[in-house]
Amino acid sequence: MRKVIVGTRQSALALTQTGQIIEQLKQSAEQHGIACEFEIKKIVTKGDIILDVTLSKVGGKGLFVKEIEQALLDGEIDMAVHSMKDMPWERQDGLIIGATPERVDPRDCLITRGGVSLSELPQGAKLGTSSLRRAAQMKAYRPDLQIESIRGNIDSRLRKLETEGFDAIMLAAAGLHRMGWADRIVQYVPADVCIPAVGQGALGIECREGDRFMIDLLGTIDHAATALAVRAERRFLGRLNGGCQIPLGAYAVVQQPEGGRTDSPSSRIEMTGMVGSPDGRELLKEYVQGYDPDELGDQLAAKLLEQGAERILAELRG
Repeated sequence: MRKVIVGTRQSALALTQTGQIIEQLKQSAEQHGIACEFEIKKIVTKGDIILDVTLSKVGGKGLFVKEIEQALLDGEIDMAVHSMKDMPWERQDGLIIGATPERVDPRDCLITRGGVSLSELPQGAKLGTSSLRRAAQMKAYRPDLQIESIRGNIDSRLRKLETEGFDAIMLAAAGLHRMGWADRIVQYVPADVCIPAVGQGALGIECREGDRFMIDLLGTIDHAATALAVRAERRFLGRLNGGCQIPLGAYAVVQQPEGGRTDSPSSRIEMTGMVGSPDGRELLKEYVQGYDPDELGDQLAAKLLEQGAERILAELRG
């Protein structure tokens, strides 16, 4: 029997979603006659240590994955469960994404004091988010809002809503769903108001590229439509060389052909992307549709570059 050591961050959300993936793998392994058992190894990442600085100021890529990937390369773990939105575009040599399980709701959501909606927040309301992408889009939508950084794990951010004078906080809906806290959500923010982060709501299960056992096992829980959508979004991210320090988002949807399957070559992908200035005064959006995820990512990036995205990106990187 193969013992599979699973690497993960040690936050409540990371451990919860890792446990959920292990349960999926156990069921799938049993169905496919694969003998294995699982053990979790908690790993502290740079992003977990630095909590008093905004992600955009910490800089660098792979803040939440670098140490975990090193453990994979060193053979200390056999697979790792990542939130796909934390994954940098560049792939680490020797590692692959063995599975992209079915995506959970990719939208951002609002949790507010008093249960009021986004439109009902008072003038000058204090909104907490750690994301430049959310901040830019919220400033464009409601210029009166006072946007302030809020870091920490999902449970600590929920506590800060009550203890640090915020009127509202924005989080990824997927995390609350995975934690069983969906009842805390006051409003799902439509994607046409706030385009999600690349890969938001999706998980990436990583393993060594030469580990045939793990590749075969992970392949049993891969979700073709999610993989297509995330591939298109990440191609867009790579073409713009984006990261958490850039107000950038993309959201792809795979449309199932009539009578067909979402992993069919005839599956149409629709994708919207944005690049904005941190103050929300400039917000560039474009839409593309087609069948090849890589071509779509390139096309979307090219359209935004034609609008002037390179100038915004150059200023931010400078």
